[in-house]
Amino acid sequence: MERAAPSRRVPLPLLLLGGLALLAAGVDADVLLEACCADGHRMATHQKDCSLPYATESKECRMVQEQCCHSQLEELHCATGISLANEQDRCATPHGDNASLEATFVKRCCHCCLLGRAAQAQGQSCEYSLMVGYQCGQVFQACCVKSQETGDLDVGGLQETDKIIEVEEEQEDPYLNDRCRGGGPCKQQCRDTGDEVVCSCFVGYQLLSDGVSCEDVNECITGSHSCRLGESCINTVGSFRCQRDSSCGTGYELTEDNSCKDIDECESGIHNCLPDFICQNTLGSFRCRPKLQCKSGFIQDALGNCIDINECLSISAPCPIGHTCINTEGSYTCQKNVPNCGRGYHLNEEGTRCVDVDECAPPAEPCGKGHRCVNSPGSFRCECKTGYYFDGISRMCVDVNECQRYPGRLCGHKCENTLGSYLCSCSVGFRLSVDGRSCEDINECSSSPCSQECANVYGSYQCYCRRGYQLSDVDGVTCEDIDECALPTGGHICSYRCINIPGSFQCSCPSSGYRLAPNGRNCQDIDECVTGIHNCSINETCFNIQGGFHCLAFECPENYRRSAATRCERLPCHENRECSKLPLRITYYHLSFPTNIQAPAVVFRMGPSSAVPGDSMQLAITGGNEEGFFTTRKVSPHSGVVALTKPVPEPRDLLLTVKMDLSRHGTVSSFVAKLFIFVSAEL
Repeated sequence: MERAAPSRRVPLPLLLLGGLALLAAGVDADVLLEACCADGHRMATHQKDCSLPYATESKECRMVQEQCCHSQLEELHCATGISLANEQDRCATPHGDNASLEATFVKRCCHCCLLGRAAQAQGQSCEYSLMVGYQCGQVFQACCVKSQETGDLDVGGLQETDKIIEVEEEQEDPYLNDRCRGGGPCKQQCRDTGDEVVCSCFVGYQLLSDGVSCEDVNECITGSHSCRLGESCINTVGSFRCQRDSSCGTGYELTEDNSCKDIDECESGIHNCLPDFICQNTLGSFRCRPKLQCKSGFIQDALGNCIDINECLSISAPCPIGHTCINTEGSYTCQKNVPNCGRGYHLNEEGTRCVDVDECAPPAEPCGKGHRCVNSPGSFRCECKTGYYFDGISRMCVDVNECQRYPGRLCGHKCENTLGSYLCSCSVGFRLSVDGRSCEDINECSSSPCSQECANVYGSYQCYCRRGYQLSDVDGVTCEDIDECALPTGGHICSYRCINIPGSFQCSCPSSGYRLAPNGRNCQDIDECVTGIHNCSINETCFNIQGGFHCLAFECPENYRRSAATRCERLPCHENRECSKLPLRITYYHLSFPTNIQAPAVVFRMGPSSAVPGDSMQLAITGGNEEGFFTTRKVSPHSGVVALTKPVPEPRDLLLTVKMDLSRHGTVSSFVAKLFIFVSAEL
């Protein structure tokens, strides 16, 4: 009876597949690479061949497909080997092929499984300690534990069912709880001690501070390399290599131990000795020794070649007087001398005398086409056409470059040389005069090139614009409207709003409460109270503010009576203590200023109408100053002011209550000023 494997068990991983999974998780978790790996798995499972072409243009995807395919293929081969060990107790492959890659992996996993089964049968521990590789250790441990489970269950088959369940719980497969399965958290090597997981690295790597990752050890920096004097250490991933500082030179080759060994050119056949020479090796080179001697009339050179001897140079006067020595192959001949004619002459047909050469004879044209040639003994002369001169070096008629010979004297502006003559031309803005040499100005304005005004200048023209327009920077001829409102000073042209029009601008004011001033730029406030265009009733007072008006009306509070248009006097108290504490007088004031008023600024002054020696007063704001726009300040013993400490940011109506306590002859009297402050918008 074999116990069913728990659901969390996975197929035994190969070491190569585990390394690839760690690489993919640590480097790139891109879904595309995971899809490439899945394609490699399907290729291994269905085709059983990883050499098929990969249908993708990405080099990285092809690498992942190939590695995942090989890993999956090795895992399938390993599973076959484990099945052989469990079913046959031997590792003979079904086809008897022991040389293929499939047979190698099947046999390896089969042997490791048989070792695990043997260890369990001998009563040894299933903890694998031999350093034969992580993959073999996992197969060993799994087969050992599985055999142990099978043995326990065979014995327990005669016992009660509850005893079998107890044995199953006690004999849980330790491989299933191995935290290093699939590589565990470690990037390279993993060992589960039972208490903890210990990570380690391959040779040439060192463990990082996280206890999981590994980094390459630079042996060239740490000094743990074995390079000799005259060699440079070059670090590689997981190792290093030594490279000789200087090359061995011609005729030597570098061996694997970085030594210089002489190249035997004769033995290796890389010499260039001819077939008639024998190659003799020397340190760093070789020599060619000749086999045969040269015939008479030849001499051997350094390379063993037989070269002809020039007897005309090596033998003193080999030919008689009146003859010339001519060297031949292996010998020489003597040739009789003939007359040597000078330039302009040639030997006659008999070879006895020199006669004149007629250089002017047709079809020859030694002076050039179209020029007259006159023959003379031993020479000739040329009669050149106008615009040409005779060149004594080339002995031909050559064109005269009048533009270079007479610079600035032939043409007013530009001179262009032609064969036998020249042509004059003018710069832009000028045309050639009737004499063909001078240049006269062109009046470009006659063709109206400018959009508005044009002024002709010497050799060109200038466009300019009327007031309110400016010349375009693009073509220099079009006049564009100047947006005066958009200029840096546009905000100061109009006090309220600027409206651009072609060639000029207009100022405007708010739709109500203002009118445009005679200067056409500023806005003047309309006093609705004076002009009578307000809508205040008979019982209300019209108060003008910037851009509008307010209809004001007030009533005196209890215990007060109106004594003037804006003043309330306290009624007699008749020994009423509460009444005696009320202010003697309440006066209403109306103030108006814009939001752009400069702060600090004094807006109200308060004090007795007539001062008496010994008077003293205290001034305080008792209401309406919750935002701290105003403050009071005493300017004399009997006078004080209310000042604005910071600008009011937006238009609003404020009611400020100011109380003055006047001490006179030992009696304190109170007076209240109600300040209606209307803050209007600035223009």
